[in-house]
Amino acid sequence: MAAVSEWVVREYFERQGYLVQQPHKHRAPGREKSAEEDIDLVIVHPRVREHAVPARGLWTGADLKTVARAVVGIRGWHTDRFYAQTFERAPELLRFVEPPALRFAGRLLGTSAMAKILCLPRLPASADLRERTLALLRERGIDGVIEFGTLLAELVNAVDVNRNYEKSDLLQVIRLLKLYGFLRGPQLDFFTAPRSRREAGRSARRRRARPET
Repeated sequence: MAAVSEWVVREYFERQGYLVQQPHKHRAPGREKSAEEDIDLVIVHPRVREHAVPARGLWTGADLKTVARAVVGIRGWHTDRFYAQTFERAPELLRFVEPPALRFAGRLLGTSAMAKILCLPRLPASADLRERTLALLRERGIDGVIEFGTLLAELVNAVDVNRNYEKSDLLQVIRLLKLYGFLRGPQLDFFTAPRSRREAGRSARRRRARPET
């Protein structure tokens, strides 16, 4: 799943105009990873001249318009929500923004001025818990959080069914799902089954309303 999550995030940032580098493609079996090995991606936008980090913590593609460069961490536990307690219990999830990792990223980018972005499945549903989690992440050095729902929705919305994305397997799969009616709009609404249920409900109501003979 980690490779799939990285694939989605890489495609997302490339669609936003970023040049994307994955600093480490190896695993570290039998030993603890160094901090720099916790960096998943380093990104640079060649057309953003004035680097500025948005103030709000939960980002969409619109918030990236002033971000010239960033270090990215990807956490792909797609069955879970991420709470403040998640990071308190597992501080290693944020090692990619610790000083050794940022020094390494700074050498790659040629500057220490970079955003720190965390891509994760979902934050808490409760507004209070969500804000508490974002506050903790800001304290730990995270500038922006992008949820996978946002990543996928924006990718789906950007794909044109009339274009052939032969150089991207991910975009081509999204195109085919949209073309054949399995995706409706940017919300990733798989409507085949719900439509069948609605049709079944209408059929049942028609049968109940039909006069007996």
